[in-house]
Amino acid sequence: MKITETSLPGVLVLTPSIYRDDRGAFCETYNRRAMAEAGLPELWVQDNFSVSRKNVVRGIHYQIIQPQGKLVRVTHGAVLDVAVDLRRNSPTFAKHVVVELSGKNGEMLWIPEGFGHAFLALTENAGFAYKVTDYYCSAGERTILWNDPDLEIPWPISPGDAIVSGKDRLGTLLRDAEIF
Repeated sequence: MKITETSLPGVLVLTPSIYRDDRGAFCETYNRRAMAEAGLPELWVQDNFSVSRKNVVRGIHYQIIQPQGKLVRVTHGAVLDVAVDLRRNSPTFAKHVVVELSGKNGEMLWIPEGFGHAFLALTENAGFAYKVTDYYCSAGERTILWNDPDLEIPWPISPGDAIVSGKDRLGTLLRDAEIF
């Protein structure tokens, strides 16, 4: 597995070896030893999976209580995945990294605690799987508005075309958000 650092310290792109032949493909999505060598957690408490149709935007989500590290990947289709540094004292505070994840490229993104997370489904159907380091805590869940102008995330979609949940439409601007 190839591990690449991003412009946000701690946020990593993991690229597994994918073996393809006329039957299809195989790749290893988790290897405890390789993850430990990369400094990633060895204990995951929950696996989650969602399916989104094209133009669905989810996020920017994080938990202020029981913060979660997330290892995210796409099983089929493609998404534009975004991590935002929400650690007030970080030199990269309010900066973001954008990575296209797809079932074809097999890449995964490690997002440590202290970061917000969002994605946009780029294909008609996108399956999104992720492992987390702590349990979901509704009392600690927070949402920053996905298109907060202060974050300058280069979303390739207009707000009128984005499909956003009612909860995410009520997201807070970063300047007003409870953060780390």
